Amino acid sequence: MSTTKLVILTLGLLIVFNQCTDSKKRTSKTEVNTKQVEIKKASSKKEDTEVKEEKPSIVLNDQNAIPFFFEYQKENSEDKVRISTRFGDIDIQLYQNTPYHRANFIYLIKKEYFNGSTFHRVVPGFIIQGGNSDRKETAKKRRKIGKYLLPPDTRKGNKHHRGVISMPSSEIENPHKLASPYEFFIVQQSPGAYHLDGSYTAFGKVIKGMDVVDKINQQKVDNREAPLTNIHMDVTIIE
Repeated sequence: MSTTKLVILTLGLLIVFNQCTDSKKRTSKTEVNTKQVEIKKASSKKEDTEVKEEKPSIVLNDQNAIPFFFEYQKENSEDKVRISTRFGDIDIQLYQNTPYHRANFIYLIKKEYFNGSTFHRVVPGFIIQGGNSDRKETAKKRRKIGKYLLPPDTRKGNKHHRGVISMPSSEIENPHKLASPYEFFIVQQSPGAYHLDGSYTAFGKVIKGMDVVDKINQQKVDNREAPLTNIHMDVTIIE
C-alpha cells in the first residue's frame, strides 16, 4: 500500500472516531440536561407543596365561623368518630341535619384539638362533659384556632336521649344559648335528659361504647364535679 493511501485511510478513521466521540458527548450532554430538567421540576413541585403546607390556617371568630363551616361541611362529609380513653372507646355517629356543629367537630378533630384534653365534668346519673383541660397545650390550640361561638340548632327534632352528644352553651352571659364549640357532653341519664331539648344542640349519638360512658360517669368527683383523676381522651375520625 502506498504512503498516500495509508495517510488517507488513517485520516478517514480519525474523522469517523471523532464523529462517534462527538455523538456520544452530545448524547451524554442531552441526558444530563434532561435529568437536570426533571430534578428542577421535582424540586419545583416540592417547593409548591411546602408552600401550600406552610399556608397559615384561618383564625376563626364570630364573624367568619359560620361562612367558614358552611363551605367546610361541603368538602368534609365525615360523620363517624371515636373517642378513646383508658376505659375504652366511644364510637359516635354525627347527625347530618346539624351541619355546622358536625363540621365544627370534624374540624377540631382534624386539628387534633381534643387529643390530650379531658372529661373535665362528670355529673353522676346525668352527663359526662369533655373538650376542656387545664393544660397549656389545650389553651394554645384554642388561640391558634380562634375564639367563636356557634348558634343553637334545635329545630331539627333531635332529642337528648341517653347516649346523645350535645354542645353546652358558653360560660359567658349568654341568653341565646350560643354554644361553646370546644366542648361537648354525652347524656348518660336513662332514658334521656329531655329537659335539655330546645336549649342545646344534639348533634350525634353513641353507636358503640355506652358501657365506657357509664364507667366514666361512675368516677369519683370533687365538689366542682371534676373527676379526682384526669380522664384524658384522643379523638379520631372513623369515616
